[in-house]
Amino acid sequence: MDTSAFDRELEARDLAGFWTARVPSHTAEKPFLWKWASVRAALMHAKDTIGIELAERRVIKPVNPHLPSKAASRTVQFNFSIVNPGETARAHRHSISAIRFVVEGEGAYTTVDGARCAMSPGDLILTPAGSWHDHTNDSPGPMIWLDGLDGPLVQALNAAFFENRPEPIQPVQREADKTLRYPWSEARSRLEAIAEHDEDPFDGARLAYPSLPTLACEASRLPPGRTTRTHRHASVALYHVFAGQGRTRVGDEILEWERGDTFVIPLWQWHSHENTGGEAAVSPEAAAKCNFAPGGVACACKSCPTRSRWFGRRL
Repeated sequence: MDTSAFDRELEARDLAGFWTARVPSHTAEKPFLWKWASVRAALMHAKDTIGIELAERRVIKPVNPHLPSKAASRTVQFNFSIVNPGETARAHRHSISAIRFVVEGEGAYTTVDGARCAMSPGDLILTPAGSWHDHTNDSPGPMIWLDGLDGPLVQALNAAFFENRPEPIQPVQREADKTLRYPWSEARSRLEAIAEHDEDPFDGARLAYPSLPTLACEASRLPPGRTTRTHRHASVALYHVFAGQGRTRVGDEILEWERGDTFVIPLWQWHSHENTGGEAAVSPEAAAKCNFAPGGVACACKSCPTRSRWFGRRL
């Protein structure tokens, strides 16, 4: 049947027939890995050459070469922030939710709506959407942390808003509790206490952190010599290796990782993890949650993490 005349008539009315505008199906995407040596070298160069007043946040952003957007994934972004001694990254707020996972340094703090969150390696700090937050480094050395953000998801919905606080530093009113700051010392103890028979066969020992409405976070631990079962899920996964070394098989590709590396696993890709080193691999895992969705040490960000029997099918 020739519908061309009717199609032109509909187009003239700013309409379209569904027979010409079907929803595109899923397209498989490739994984990618960023080496920590490259990221850290960029951070060290930035700390000496980029003033914090230039962009408020001195950030190195992983960019996925397989995507049209300059982001690490379609729904979740990892950034690396560095703040020099004596600096404060001024207070602002935005509609994007964030987690901070401390990578290097000791003695700085983040203030979230008046709550002081001390920062030590491995600590997790939550920044709910709309919260005033600033970062102060009173220590003698630079501080580096990973930012996990639902920015790509929020921006895709055209729902990103930003506002500077009138005063650059908000007053500290109290010390943060575990709804905003989860210390690595406690996370590590709880992970190490999980018995082998209680581990997840697909991710190893797992610990759920307090979550945000659009961003959830977990920690996982994989013992030396252990390989997880192959699985896939309806979520993009971003990982940052906090300690250890190993490899992740994604389809026919193998990603070799070590401490500090970051990698992305696209959604609906069969994958498994293997710890090839001599120490346990542990991880904080963050997830951008979509309400409409069905379903070494590493940090994994997963969008739409709710797994139904069909969408979360595993081997």
